[in-house]
Amino acid sequence: MLPKSKVLIIAGSDSSGGAGIQADIKTATSLGCYAMTAITAVTAQNTTGLKSIIPIKPSEIMNQIIFTSKDIKPDAIKIGMLHSKQVISAVMKSLKKIRTKKIVLDPVMVAKGGTKLINNQAINDIKIKLIKKILLITPNIPEAELLTNTRINSIADMIKAGKILINIGAKNVLIKGGHLNSNNMNDILLNKKIVKIFKSKKYRSKNTHGTGCTLSTAITANLSCGKDLIKSCELGIKYVNEAIKSNLNLGKGNGPINHLNSIILNKKFK
Repeated sequence: MLPKSKVLIIAGSDSSGGAGIQADIKTATSLGCYAMTAITAVTAQNTTGLKSIIPIKPSEIMNQIIFTSKDIKPDAIKIGMLHSKQVISAVMKSLKKIRTKKIVLDPVMVAKGGTKLINNQAINDIKIKLIKKILLITPNIPEAELLTNTRINSIADMIKAGKILINIGAKNVLIKGGHLNSNNMNDILLNKKIVKIFKSKKYRSKNTHGTGCTLSTAITANLSCGKDLIKSCELGIKYVNEAIKSNLNLGKGNGPINHLNSIILNKKFK
């Protein structure tokens, strides 16, 4: 099978393979895309927690993005872990040069175990500068709370937070509802014209490491292949739900999801 499109992933590395750049490559490949990468940080982690983070120099991140894209132009870009103001600035300069319009930002801020991965200055730069330059931002509830300085305990609160992000410059926002205490999953897509709720069954599992990275990359993969935003979100959510449902039980802590579940979805993806 030949790749349908080309995706550039700007994100941190996860040594355990469940999240970060490793999950992104698996997802893009499973959904029929050619994956390129620019690594922003190297982490030592496993399913029980995060041991260390080594940041990559902003100039080297910029080199990865620009030099790769000069040779193979991406159809879409997914951005994950941006750990400092300097890294955000380097990424923004790079994006200006390569001019890809389909950009998805997963604002990675807190590791599954609770470790904060980004400083307050970087959070502010995401809100003030970066958010206006991308097509879609995909925060989970804790990330949306950090970005909007609100508390989210309901679907109404999710919509309120999404509207705040739209008002400060986001074009489209998909707030992921996995942290809500409910029997169903409610993921909400908003822009200035629509509020769309994607309803699905919530699968109870401790093995959910990498769901945010995977969803944002699945959406990016669909966008890169020409799907519209609503369809890309719908297919991305289905892919992640199937990957959780499989309940791949690896490790002693919060294990990874199963990225190989795309075999069934590929037929629909075409």
